[in-house]
Amino acid sequence: MKNRTITNIVFAQEHAMGDMMIKQPLPSEKVAYLDPFVLLHHGQNEIPDDFELRHAGVDPHPHRGFAPVTFVFEGGVHHKDSRGNEGTVFKGGTQWMNAGMGIIHSERPAVAGLQEIIQMWVNTPESHKMDQPGYFPLTAEDTPTYKSEDGLVNVSVVTGNLLGKTGPIPTLSAIDSAMIRGVKGGKVYIPVVESHNAFLYVLGGKVKVNGQEVDQHYMTVFGNDGEGFELELLEDTKALFMSGEPSGEKIVAKGPFVMSNETQIMEAYRDYRVGKMGVLIE
Repeated sequence: MKNRTITNIVFAQEHAMGDMMIKQPLPSEKVAYLDPFVLLHHGQNEIPDDFELRHAGVDPHPHRGFAPVTFVFEGGVHHKDSRGNEGTVFKGGTQWMNAGMGIIHSERPAVAGLQEIIQMWVNTPESHKMDQPGYFPLTAEDTPTYKSEDGLVNVSVVTGNLLGKTGPIPTLSAIDSAMIRGVKGGKVYIPVVESHNAFLYVLGGKVKVNGQEVDQHYMTVFGNDGEGFELELLEDTKALFMSGEPSGEKIVAKGPFVMSNETQIMEAYRDYRVGKMGVLIE
């Protein structure tokens, strides 16, 4: 099988997001947009035992035109939104929300201690940007998991089809996504759909990708020229793999909205201000 080439290895620079510090490899100077992937935030925080959880995390805020997705690697996340959805997922779980025509939600830590998440923004095709919103929580227990032949790597498939496993969460375009955990010495081959854009982000540990060393907090971006890539764990590792069918459509991302043009962005702000995205009272 032909391995995909590596086109970029991008360091996740630190940014302030309110009171929290997050690591962000996408967008960056090296990769502004990886269609359909708009943004990757890696957050890691320690929540004190005596801290009121309802004051932690991210306050109510609006979204339209894309899917904000939270992969929970440590701790837990509680979601509540203006459409009446409420749910909590813990370590190994995922919250996938199609914002559609507009929704307001909050995300709070569900437990004290170490919280480590990735929030991923996945662009929605223009034909679905004004769909009704949808919320899909997935627990670790309900996530199909592939174990490598050496028994040292677990690939938990959240969406799409990967390594013979089918992710339970429905998506509005073709997206393969998986949370990867394993111990030093583990090896696995990750296949990638020929037409997909793809990346691997290493939250912790160190790996070799097609023989090239990649440290934690780096995102490996692949070219569209092969059937997959070889992954070897040089240390105990956790990582996120995603691939997706590019739409080729123009996007405009401003604030909490991802639309197709500036007019639609202005309409989104107007609709939020006049209450068309609902109200969320915690």
